[in-house]
Amino acid sequence: MFVTVFLLLVTFCVQGGNGQEESQRPGHVSVVIVGGTGDLAKKYLWQGFFKLYVNQVSSGNSFSFYGGGLSPVEKSTPVLFEILKSVNCSKDVSEERCALVKEQFLRLAQYRQLKTLEDYQDLAKHIEKQLQEEGMVEAGRLFYLSVPAFAYADIAGKINSSCRPSSGAWLRVVLEKPFGHDYKSAQVLATQLGNSLKEEEMYRIDHYLGKQVVANILPFRKENGKFLDSIWNKHHIERVEVIMKETLDVKGRIPFYDQYGVISDVLQNHLTEVMTLLTMRVPTNLSNSAEVLQNKLNIFTSLLPLGKHQAVIGQYRAYQKEVQKELNKTKDHVSLTPTFAAVLAHIDEPQYDDVPILLISGKMLDERVGYARILFKNDIFCLQSHNSVHCKPKQIIFYFGHGQLQYPAILVSKNLFKPVLVDSEWKEVTEHQDVTVLGLPISDYYVQTPVVLKEAYAELISHIIAGRRNNFISNENLLASWDFWTPLLTSLASSFPRIYPGGVDNGDMLDVSLKGRDIRYINEVVIISPDQVGGQSTNGFQVMQGKFRSADMVSAWMEELVERLATDIQEAAEAAVRKGGVFHLALSGGSSPLALFQRLALHHFSFPWTETHVWMVDERCVPPTELESNFYSMHEYLLRHVKIPYYNIHPMPVQLNQRLCVEEDRGTLVYESEINKLVNGSSFHFVLLGVGFDGHTASLFPGNKMNDHEKSLVALTESPVKPHQRMSLTFTAINQAQKVALLVMGKGKHELITQLSRVKDNPEKWPVTGVKPSKGSLVWYIDYDALLG
Repeated sequence: MFVTVFLLLVTFCVQGGNGQEESQRPGHVSVVIVGGTGDLAKKYLWQGFFKLYVNQVSSGNSFSFYGGGLSPVEKSTPVLFEILKSVNCSKDVSEERCALVKEQFLRLAQYRQLKTLEDYQDLAKHIEKQLQEEGMVEAGRLFYLSVPAFAYADIAGKINSSCRPSSGAWLRVVLEKPFGHDYKSAQVLATQLGNSLKEEEMYRIDHYLGKQVVANILPFRKENGKFLDSIWNKHHIERVEVIMKETLDVKGRIPFYDQYGVISDVLQNHLTEVMTLLTMRVPTNLSNSAEVLQNKLNIFTSLLPLGKHQAVIGQYRAYQKEVQKELNKTKDHVSLTPTFAAVLAHIDEPQYDDVPILLISGKMLDERVGYARILFKNDIFCLQSHNSVHCKPKQIIFYFGHGQLQYPAILVSKNLFKPVLVDSEWKEVTEHQDVTVLGLPISDYYVQTPVVLKEAYAELISHIIAGRRNNFISNENLLASWDFWTPLLTSLASSFPRIYPGGVDNGDMLDVSLKGRDIRYINEVVIISPDQVGGQSTNGFQVMQGKFRSADMVSAWMEELVERLATDIQEAAEAAVRKGGVFHLALSGGSSPLALFQRLALHHFSFPWTETHVWMVDERCVPPTELESNFYSMHEYLLRHVKIPYYNIHPMPVQLNQRLCVEEDRGTLVYESEINKLVNGSSFHFVLLGVGFDGHTASLFPGNKMNDHEKSLVALTESPVKPHQRMSLTFTAINQAQKVALLVMGKGKHELITQLSRVKDNPEKWPVTGVKPSKGSLVWYIDYDALLG
């Protein structure tokens, strides 16, 4: 007969999924760990359930425990009991009692093969038989799915069809991350699970929410509201940081990790959850699950979208070889999976307007540590007493553990306020070791730490048994989180991460700076050798400067190249405005400049747009409201996003007298007259050009008779592709400019660049070779794809 230990029955209340309290009958609980001999179960779960069993002796519940798996009983039973023998009691339990309780725990556990539907049906029959034979009332059944996420839907279906308890008893199914790898996959998984389980029956676990410090962020904010309410806003907070640094690599986890990377593995869940706890409105009732989860959801709806310029990524140097080895790939295989990421987020609410929120995590860093920090502004300047407490950083740190300070703690700078203890389970530390925490000696902080240290999984397991949902992820919040992170993951999919050596050798390679709503590495030039990215080229990869066709050349990956070009244009604009009060910029059409337009519009907030005149290099002879129009693209991607006077915008007059590019309408002369009138010496300060596959630039195509336009600034031209008619600046206008930039991007342009590197000047065949500023300068901006193929 399977032995069950009966415990004292008492009635207690739990928090239901809707936030309302409902009674829950005590009785027998069947715990099933599917994947019960796996790594997670071995390291954390069985210890957590043993801790639950020890602590629930007087709760009114009795238990039976099942380790489930795909292997046969005779093979895995010895494995399971070797794991169970390693569980241990906390220090406050005597050796004698520990030995007794451990013996009982082992007698209450057994291994079951859970592979087919029949296996789950047999388990259900076994539970029913046990309940009947021993006359027990069933409280509920807990299934902990410690298996890969692709197995969730199938197992949930088997539980639903065969293992549901009888009326009055609860069913709770615990799910481990990852819950999908983007919004769509998370939505599919949610739909699949929803076909078998109710939302209130699912407990999506994030063990970070079981960490004592994390679990006490909201209680701390509530208990210390009289100090925090007036300073928890944009007027006082300088920035928010949520950091998780690790020293380990990912050897042995590559098949999983290479699919997800650091953002999906850590930032989307652990760090995002902490961020919401720091920024959400403090609930009126912390025990009300519905209110807590709704306040979290409100933060997700207020987060500003993330783009590529709100993140930097990295990858430790040895990662490529680990991938090639564990995934059995050749040396040519290149993985772009980031092992480090720093992301800059903002919340579009008056309380946090323009407050930077940094989320950073990485493998192979200099130390293992995790913390969240609120850094406050300090308006005190000490002329001589620099060590005065008033001049030191003002900060609150929720310290998760490890690092110099080994224990979890909440630290408040003494120049802020003396915090109130959260509850009796926390104590104030007054005797300090000689350590520094984020810039201050620990003696400069008020320090609170838990009286008894508790393991995160054990804490969350006790919440599951009690039906408390506060510290678990709801489906609505999960999808909101993926909705926030998926666009960034998509935009970074083809980006090369910065390679870093690992550990202390990283130096300042991963240090970042914040500029407006952008984040970037402070060290812009990092050489990535071919063996690090898997390429065959002998050239290093960096932001390079050199020569191409005897002119200056700048080369980099596309993103860095566009950023550099935008910076150069702004510098030219500022110099022109300082000298003459105006900046004349001529922009080319086509697809190449679109990324530049977006960069200028969304990230160069200090650009002197009010003093800038925007001209067109070329235009297609179509109405300016049509998608094919160069002006339409320029307007959509740039002009409508910046504060530029409408009279400083100069579209080409391709549509006059309700006709398109009719020579008698003299549109070219109208534009030339406007240039002569407004542009000093008809010399633009900056002209941006692209190059077509056939070597054309602006709308000057091979075979066009260039000599016919020697005295004109603007001409009508013919294109070999539709729309055939174009209007364009001539070489005369282009070569009078003070600076000309030629932007060439994409692997498709590699052959063109190769040919241009060999041909002599021949504007009839290769029009771009006719770009030779008479007094100004020419710079080629060529991305690595075009330069190296």
